[in-house]
Amino acid sequence: MKVIAATRNAHKLAELSRILEPMGYQVVSQEEVCPGFEVEEDGTTFLENARKKAVEIFRRTGMPTIADDSGLCVDALEGAPGVFSARYADDEGAFHDDKANNQKLLRKLGDLSMERRTARFVSAISFVLGEGDIVECEGTCEGHIAFSQVGDNGFGYDPLFLVEGGSFASIPGEEKDRISHRGNALRTLRELLLARQK
Repeated sequence: MKVIAATRNAHKLAELSRILEPMGYQVVSQEEVCPGFEVEEDGTTFLENARKKAVEIFRRTGMPTIADDSGLCVDALEGAPGVFSARYADDEGAFHDDKANNQKLLRKLGDLSMERRTARFVSAISFVLGEGDIVECEGTCEGHIAFSQVGDNGFGYDPLFLVEGGSFASIPGEEKDRISHRGNALRTLRELLLARQK
């Protein structure tokens, strides 16, 4: 089945493709189908944002559409940056800038001990198969925030997010998929889709 990935983020598209294609889905970029189309992510939860993106692109194209909205929630910051993860440093004039977002996060945490730097990545998935036919789920991955960036892979907060084995940016993509919030959410989605076929 051909599905649209409702994202303009090349890194996220690569992850979605890497995880979904072995399940039998042909992933097509949003930019291939409706270039330049923007969906305002103004929801108060990850799932609200994912659903809005998937529904609006489905209605524009008529094609099954999958959307992920994800972000980092840091316990010591009362869940911030949360749904504002991609634009955390906007108030500092650095729109969608990973480097500025990471620098702000490090400043906010200061010299807090590692024990207090607990955090989780959250991924909410909304898969619109038809009008009113939506399958949704969430996945998480627990970790800690490093004192400095580690690794050259990944994107966003990956260089700061520590799991067993290193940061998300220091482990191979396939290993990240196996434990990541997005990988966990998509595996749950797969089980939900398989259950529908029974």
